[in-house]
Amino acid sequence: VYFSFYDLGKTEYFASVCPDVDWEKDGIVVVHIEANFLAQIYGSDHIAVQTAVTEIGTKSFHLAQRVIDTETLEVKCVCTSIMVAFDLAKHESKPLEEEWIEAICKYEGKDLRKKK
Repeated sequence: VYFSFYDLGKTEYFASVCPDVDWEKDGIVVVHIEANFLAQIYGSDHIAVQTAVTEIGTKSFHLAQRVIDTETLEVKCVCTSIMVAFDLAKHESKPLEEEWIEAICKYEGKDLRKKK
């Protein structure tokens, strides 16, 4: 269920940061994911997923997420993943749109482009 929380966090992040994405032709897919489970989530817990982009490449970006209890601020799980822009018509990776990169950097408050 933790990965369902992370999926919801990713969806909310991109709906907020890049609202003009045409999800009928563009996709963002997970190519690598790692998670560390720190504490059990109980049905009575009030949780939230915190999501941030930490680095942006040409076709991919790194995402850091964590599930927290909103009342105690206890971190329940942390996750890092590498996401790739994907052309749904051609079924292949594609370069990230410059407008996505600019929107993410503006939202995160810093230039996250990978230094060459």
